[in-house]
Amino acid sequence: MRLVKTRIDVGAGKPFRALHLSDNHLCYADMRDGQRKVDLAGRRHAAFSRDGATPEALLNEHLTYARENGLPVLYTGDLIDFVSYQNLERAKAALDGLDYFMAVGNHEFSLYVGEAFEDVPYKMRSYDLVQSFFGNDLLFDSREMFGVNFVAVDDGYYRFDARQLERLKAEAAKGLPIVLMLHNPLHTDALYDMMMKVHPCAYLTGTPAAMMAGYDDYRRRQQLPDEDTLAFIDYVYSQPLIRAVLAGHLHAEWEGPLPSGVTQYVADSGYHGYAREIEFI
Repeated sequence: MRLVKTRIDVGAGKPFRALHLSDNHLCYADMRDGQRKVDLAGRRHAAFSRDGATPEALLNEHLTYARENGLPVLYTGDLIDFVSYQNLERAKAALDGLDYFMAVGNHEFSLYVGEAFEDVPYKMRSYDLVQSFFGNDLLFDSREMFGVNFVAVDDGYYRFDARQLERLKAEAAKGLPIVLMLHNPLHTDALYDMMMKVHPCAYLTGTPAAMMAGYDDYRRRQQLPDEDTLAFIDYVYSQPLIRAVLAGHLHAEWEGPLPSGVTQYVADSGYHGYAREIEFI
């Protein structure tokens, strides 16, 4: 396990620790899902296994550490790589009995990984099944711990909607410091520059259209922010109760300021062995 330790001042009622994990990408299937998905599982499992360590073995190592140290787990999406009965069952078995809170990723609803343009109607094809295996609302949920309000919001398709903004405003009305949990990180120019050095697009929520000139048509359509998304982000930057943002998705570690001055913490992938132990003060 590659453990990073971080202290974040959010104005907690009392100091406490939690384990931030992301992107393990479990890849399992059996004939309940058909041969095509079994074949997909084999290919993807091989791609995500490194130096003899499987994504599931690394996940179990992380969760054992959390249990042994009494740490709640803050998971920022892509625990599974695609929708299958085995993936969902293994995810549930790993998390059962554990104190965890989760923001959903795009892969939680991916049927075959890249076979179709993924949007809200696509998500809803598997939503009820996927949701039934997890303990909190995957589209939007909140949880208070030691005087801090953790708010998990689905931005797996690079967008927010008006209802999510209404709900975030309602959370802010509680008057507690907020830690916002997302799957896709919010755009900053520095993070964009880092990603564009190694990828054809930045994979960030809220990247300005003018900075997408080099994107292909698919990635531009996928990641172009709409008005609701920009309104949500503007509110995040204007709301002083939002004290930190936790995210994943990039399979790379990042820590840096948002335009509001709040720090965004991006977790590297669990299949790389990464875990961030955070002390909230």
